[in-house]
Amino acid sequence: MAVWILAALGLFVVQTFLPSTARALSGDSVQKRFLKGNRDVAPDPTVMVGRMQRALTNMIEALIVFLPLAVLAQAQGTDATTGAAIFVLARIAYVPAYAVGIPLLRSAIWTVGHVGLGMMVWAVWPVG
Repeated sequence: MAVWILAALGLFVVQTFLPSTARALSGDSVQKRFLKGNRDVAPDPTVMVGRMQRALTNMIEALIVFLPLAVLAQAQGTDATTGAAIFVLARIAYVPAYAVGIPLLRSAIWTVGHVGLGMMVWAVWPVG
């Protein structure tokens, strides 16, 4: 389970860089000036910056559920690794699907990730 926890956290760290990277690669001087300044007032995001910001926000929302379930499974000695693996692999696929802007694919991948969370809930749920 520790591997999947670390993988999820690693993906989160990578995702924290993506909005700024999208700004830097946008070719827009306003976006680049924002990155070099004090960042008090953000310019309107480009399409890609907006997508990467929303993907990051979505990751934060998902981690709030994933991490307690993973820690609980670890503490219980329960095998929730399949659900955790499905969640993390779906989250890895979610970022490029969101970046490319394929709405139905992105939603399907999001659903698969949440099925993984459901599997984790099932694994840690107290029986009887």
